[in-house]
Amino acid sequence: MPFLDFPAQLPENRTPRAVIFSAGHGSTYPGKVSSGYTGAADAIRAASQEDAGLVGHWDFDLGGPLFEDQPVCCTDIGNIDTRLHDNAGNRARIEAQTRSILALPAVPILLGGDDSLPIPFLAAFADQGPLWVLQIDAHIDWRDEVDGERYGYSSPMRRISEMPHVAGLVQVGLRAVGSAGKTEIEAAQTYGSRFVTAREVHAEGISAALKHIPQGARCVVTLDCDGLDPAIMPGVAARTPGGLTYTQVIDLIAGLGRRARIVGFDLVEFYPPNDIDGLSALTASRLLVNAVGAIVRQ
Repeated sequence: MPFLDFPAQLPENRTPRAVIFSAGHGSTYPGKVSSGYTGAADAIRAASQEDAGLVGHWDFDLGGPLFEDQPVCCTDIGNIDTRLHDNAGNRARIEAQTRSILALPAVPILLGGDDSLPIPFLAAFADQGPLWVLQIDAHIDWRDEVDGERYGYSSPMRRISEMPHVAGLVQVGLRAVGSAGKTEIEAAQTYGSRFVTAREVHAEGISAALKHIPQGARCVVTLDCDGLDPAIMPGVAARTPGGLTYTQVIDLIAGLGRRARIVGFDLVEFYPPNDIDGLSALTASRLLVNAVGAIVRQ
């Protein structure tokens, strides 16, 4: 079933504002299995059915109906074909699908899958720069390689920082013992990444993050589900207390849509085997509704 019952395509001569697609596998580490993530996108789609018949209702997150009384203007083209350990092939397919959506032109929204997916997703924007990237995550993801793999889930922000069309990075929600050692922290700081801890957002509000995004910038959001507190997002592989709240994240997305222009959005690292009574799927679905609402309101 598609997200919110969005069609796979719009009638002739209508270009969608946003196109949702999903990928189950990215770049998996040698000897590891990422298959637990493959059901994430469809679990989010299933959770969205609670809202599917209500898109014309007043949404108090958005201050009005989802599409502001406009006709439905988004599509969901489903899952692309990815295969476990076909790392280079998976990256090529994700990048190609993203490029085809950008060519419409429309805003691509990618559902994953582990946190290796943002690398090919951002690579597809090579002729769309300069871009800023807003990452919501508990971890900085700046490892150069793990077991010889340079494109895995511990490395997306390191690889994205190397892309010439990326002008800057803002990393929000950082806390506890992350995936980085001292050398990774120093590399990110040398690059100029702006770190915004979860504690700073709790103390200062979302302005602690948004102030680093230039006014009017073109921005891609990459949302790792473990950026949220596990009390509302338990379905992740690395539960870390003290994360962002639902309200903080939707306010961050809405605030970004007003301050800058969201040109791409991905949601990754939802791990259905660890979910509790569908809570994570429902939270992820509502986050995606808010992302679509912010994009429509730009």
